[in-house]
Amino acid sequence: MKPESMGLSAARLAKLDEVMTGRYVDGGLLPGILTQVYRRGRLVHTGMSGHMDIERGKKMREDAIFRIYSMTKPITSVALMMLVEEGKLGLDDDVATHIPSFKNLGVYASGVPTLLANAPPSFITTQPERAMKVVDLVTHTSGLTYGFMMRTSVDAAYRKLKINDFQTPGGLDTFIEQLSSVPLEFSPGTAWNYSVSIDVMGYLVQKLSGMTFGDFLRTRLFEPLGMVDTAFYVPPEKLDRFTSCYQPASATGPGLKVQDDAGKSTYAEPPTLESGGGGLVSTAHDYMRFCRMMLGGGTLEGTQILSPKTVELFSLNHLPRNQELADMAPPGLFSEAGYSGIGFSIGCGVNINVAKTRLPGTLGEYFWGGAASTAFWIDPQEDLAVVFMTQVMGTDARLTLRRDLRTLVYSAMTESYA
Repeated sequence: MKPESMGLSAARLAKLDEVMTGRYVDGGLLPGILTQVYRRGRLVHTGMSGHMDIERGKKMREDAIFRIYSMTKPITSVALMMLVEEGKLGLDDDVATHIPSFKNLGVYASGVPTLLANAPPSFITTQPERAMKVVDLVTHTSGLTYGFMMRTSVDAAYRKLKINDFQTPGGLDTFIEQLSSVPLEFSPGTAWNYSVSIDVMGYLVQKLSGMTFGDFLRTRLFEPLGMVDTAFYVPPEKLDRFTSCYQPASATGPGLKVQDDAGKSTYAEPPTLESGGGGLVSTAHDYMRFCRMMLGGGTLEGTQILSPKTVELFSLNHLPRNQELADMAPPGLFSEAGYSGIGFSIGCGVNINVAKTRLPGTLGEYFWGGAASTAFWIDPQEDLAVVFMTQVMGTDARLTLRRDLRTLVYSAMTESYA
């Protein structure tokens, strides 16, 4: 099957591989890459180069298993929306309806985490302007944060308590107890802050389904969709396919060093806390099956996960007053996306102003990425899905490689439907 029959140029897809390999793999910024492009019902391109494990001399392979980190978030969002469709909760519900301990959460006013090892944080708080809604979790407007932000005293409290640690004793239940003891960064709905909100959604899925979060994902999503290599850990029989993860060897130039060795990784054992915000491993094949289900209006090969109307919500901006991330995010905030022209849908960024992004794209396309530089996007109007896998943490090239990937994929189009 030629890409031309699906409205794509084979020569330009070859250029995609050439540029990404030359600039990022041969340039010493990435160990290896794996790219899949799906359009009009067909996987029209798979490109790969470099290594999945440099130290062991293992070349990239199509069935390699990657840490997908925040690309877990859209999967958790789909799980939550499955329960919305079942009437278990609604996006406009107060979160405290389902998590009573959140009812008394105040907004940070002053104070710092105490330095005493076992003492609780000492904060002065004010009442939020309104209650936190489920939609605030979905859009990262909840007032929650991440400890790695290194910006505020609330962030510091998250680090002190090790909130969202994959090895937290008591798992998601303890995680919720910890969150209930720390104030919000801001009143829900008034700002956008990348956070553990999606992990809270994982807890809601667990509580409302009566299953562990991992069992829900396995039995309700992964097994029905044939996502056979997606889980919260890598079992022994699959470790030979697990990638090593890297980080820049220096701050001033190319070169990589091991960040998480595949042969010694904590991912070889089930975690105590099943993180809906960043805990999954997967393959390009599996993640593309997830994308294909969404591109198919919630159904893949006869298996329905969501209704088409629910899937359409992922292409809409759910930020208050249709604002962009640029309008709501504090300066310098970490994100897996640029801000201009981007809104936020259900656990994903969404394109709401193509011109402002300064990149080719389509209104309503939704996307996200992971901390190890992985990325995906789904463009319903163009009947297109792209999955990009690699494994490098902390690289400044993360956003530029996604820019180049997007530009090169859209440049390969010979037909547009938008």
